[in-house]
Amino acid sequence: MDALRHIAPHLALDLVAVCLLTFALYWRRRRRRDLVPAYLALNIGLFTVVAALAEVGGGGGGAVLGFGLFGVLSIVRLRSDAVQHEEVAYYFTTLVLGLVCGLPRLPLPVGAGLAAVLLLTVWAADNPRLLARSRRAVVTIDTVHAGSDALRADLARRLGEPLHWTVMEVDFVRDLMVVDVRYRESGPDTSEAREAREIREARAVSRDVDTGFLLGALDPKAACPAAPAEPTRRPAPAWGPA
Repeated sequence: MDALRHIAPHLALDLVAVCLLTFALYWRRRRRRDLVPAYLALNIGLFTVVAALAEVGGGGGGAVLGFGLFGVLSIVRLRSDAVQHEEVAYYFTTLVLGLVCGLPRLPLPVGAGLAAVLLLTVWAADNPRLLARSRRAVVTIDTVHAGSDALRADLARRLGEPLHWTVMEVDFVRDLMVVDVRYRESGPDTSEAREAREIREARAVSRDVDTGFLLGALDPKAACPAAPAEPTRRPAPAWGPA
């Protein structure tokens, strides 16, 4: 019973921290349901094992800390395209929360402060307003550029201001290249401005056509340009002897 009374406050702190991380931060920003039970189960599982090892080992923190670090480092195996780098950061935070809250000799206020630091760091680092216009994309271009200046101009025309790029593949047979590019997205009003410009150009063309029809109705000669005068034929030069 003494062990349960000692573990219960740490377990409550861990549950509050991981629920804030999973539902208040991750779910509201990423909306990926399949990783929600993974985060919760991973955190609670690590907390349970760390707390059990602490009780069995008589409160020794060395073995517990070593196991926790082993669990944190095992996340390196998550090298799949299905898990983004931002989601790996949430994995790390989930593991560290379970480790910090499950340490036996760590005072509860210190654990709460460390958990708050972790949550605040994730909240700030994954804030949508932080570097909001910076983007990354892997694009396939239907031409092979000879120099970096031409490639930069093409990327700027297609995406926005390129910050850094890496040419991943060049295919001279199919005349294409694959580029991993980091770029700064154009302003939010670019598409609206382009649409407004196209509307103005269409109206200008329509106005010119209407003006031409009006002039043709008033003066047919003004609407129809005069036929060009037939050029005067000159006698062919005599290339032979006189």
